[in-house]
Amino acid sequence: MRISPDAVVLVQWGPVALNATIVFTWAVMALMVVGSWLVTRKLSTGTRLSRWQNLLEVLVAGMRDQIRDVSRQDPDPFLPFIGSLFLFVATCNLLGVIPGYEPPTGSLSTTVALAACVFVAVPLYGITRRGLAYFTDYIKPSVFMLPFNIMGELSRTLALAVRLFGNVMSGSMIAAILLAVTPLIFPVVMQALGLLTGLIQAYIFAILAMVYIAAAARVRKREETPPTYDVEKGDSSHG
Repeated sequence: MRISPDAVVLVQWGPVALNATIVFTWAVMALMVVGSWLVTRKLSTGTRLSRWQNLLEVLVAGMRDQIRDVSRQDPDPFLPFIGSLFLFVATCNLLGVIPGYEPPTGSLSTTVALAACVFVAVPLYGITRRGLAYFTDYIKPSVFMLPFNIMGELSRTLALAVRLFGNVMSGSMIAAILLAVTPLIFPVVMQALGLLTGLIQAYIFAILAMVYIAAAARVRKREETPPTYDVEKGDSSHG
C-alpha cells in the first residue's frame, strides 16, 4: 500500500523522474490559473451577474469574513495569501474523486512546502505591520526565552505540515481499505465523505495560518495608565 504519491513515478528520463506529486501539483496550479482567468475575464458591475461571478463573489466574501473574524483586522492585506492557500489545498483534495488522481497534499513534501510558506509569511506580515518591534516578541517575557520561542515557531510549522499530510494520507488509506472490503456499498459514501474532509482540512490549514499571521501582525496598543483615586471627589479616574 502506497503511503505517499511520491512513490508513483509517472515519467522517467534517466536519472530525472516526475512523480505523481509533481505532475498533479502542476496540474492543479494550471487548473487554478485557467479557471481564475475564465471566471474573471468578463466581470460585471451591473445587477445581472453570471453564475461563476456569483460563486466567485460568495467565495471571496466568505474568506474576507473569516479572516476578519480571526484577525480582528482589515482582511484585505491577508486575503491573497490565505485565500490562495485555502483554494489550493481545497482543489487538491476535492479532485481526489477523479479516478487515478493522487492528491499532492498526501505528500509530506507538499505539506512541508505549504507550511514553509506560512513560516516565511508570519515574520513578513509582522515586520510590515509593526516594523522591527515584531522581533521583541521573541524575547518576551525575558531574553532567555529567545531559543524557546524560535523552537516554538519551528515546531508549529512542522505540526502544520504533518497535520495536513496525516489527515489526507490516512483518509486515502481508510477509503482504499473500505473499498477493497465492500466495493459495492461504500464507494458513493466514501466519495462524499472525502469531499467533506478535503474542504475541512483546507479550512483548518488556512485558519491556523491566519491565526499565526494575525498574532504576528497585530499592533499592540500602549498600556493604559492605572486608574488613580481622588480622595476629595471620592471617585476614580485615569491619570
